[in-house]
Amino acid sequence: MTTSGGARRSSPGAKRATLAEVAALAEVSVMTASYTYSRPARVSDEARAKVLAAAERLGYAGPDPRARSLRRGSTQTLGVVLGEHLTYAFEDPQAARFLAGIAQVCTERGYGMTILPVTGAPQDAARVRAAAVDGFVVWTTAEDDPVLDAVRAVRRPAVVHGGPAVPGLGLVGVDNRAAARAVGAAAFAGAARPAVISFPLSRSRETTVGPGAATDGVLFPVTRDRLEGYRLAAADAGFRWDRVTVAVCARNDAAEAEAVAARLLALPEPPDAIAAMSDEQAAGVVRAARTAGRSVPRELSVTGWDDADVAVELGLTSVAQSLRDQGAACARAALDGGPAVTVAAPWTVVRRASTRG
Repeated sequence: MTTSGGARRSSPGAKRATLAEVAALAEVSVMTASYTYSRPARVSDEARAKVLAAAERLGYAGPDPRARSLRRGSTQTLGVVLGEHLTYAFEDPQAARFLAGIAQVCTERGYGMTILPVTGAPQDAARVRAAAVDGFVVWTTAEDDPVLDAVRAVRRPAVVHGGPAVPGLGLVGVDNRAAARAVGAAAFAGAARPAVISFPLSRSRETTVGPGAATDGVLFPVTRDRLEGYRLAAADAGFRWDRVTVAVCARNDAAEAEAVAARLLALPEPPDAIAAMSDEQAAGVVRAARTAGRSVPRELSVTGWDDADVAVELGLTSVAQSLRDQGAACARAALDGGPAVTVAAPWTVVRRASTRG
């Protein structure tokens, strides 16, 4: 379509007006038109007004940000590869805290943040390879996750949170084995029938209940290290690992943990101590115990992980760590673009009324 002055205004599907066309209509050089958008202080008020008026008549919205990114070699965006469905970022309190830490650093440095959810579909790796970002932060995942090879292949700075450790990529997280051994000691103190409620063992995310088994086949390093820590805690308390019940949940979900705990508490010889891998899971265990009429901690000792708000509300003994600080550390390492670094984040066990010791 055309304006009353004869100049065309862009419409859906129309060819995008160019900066050269704007400059010609404004009767200025292309450099002056370009500086109007990129360095306005170098353009006179009169010239700037003419360029903006011409842009308005032509329907020119400004330089294409994609082309600008190519010229400067930066998108000013950090990619976050989230090994869960996208809604997990908003539903899980600790994932939200982790992302808040990343967002804080991005804000400080003038960067945007793009979340790339991983669904297990073949498109996951292609989505990572096609992402217009300057670097990646990868949420904890399994060792056989193809997105790890995709991240390495694009050769941009990248950091993995929690694991696995990947050559050439940074790593940020706590010593999960040591922390699990410490909180497991609190959970299993004075117990006769200890149990563990676990994160998934592999990307198949199967829910299972059985005796503790060898952990070398567990593909999620965070899960494997925590199970190994609980195994050591059980051994310290005098229990064989194959006498400890391990209930594996498909997801970090309070409702699923409650259902699994209800099954355990209905057994002829129910557990009298349960170490959960998150406070969300531990909250589900506490609800199941209340439904079953079991007193915490007299009849059932319970521990969680993360020291989230729900841990304070329920008086849970928990592993305290700052996912927000860890998110910020991941973002800084990825945006700094230096050699791959390993950052050991701090943790501590906070003892409350849910354990006997």
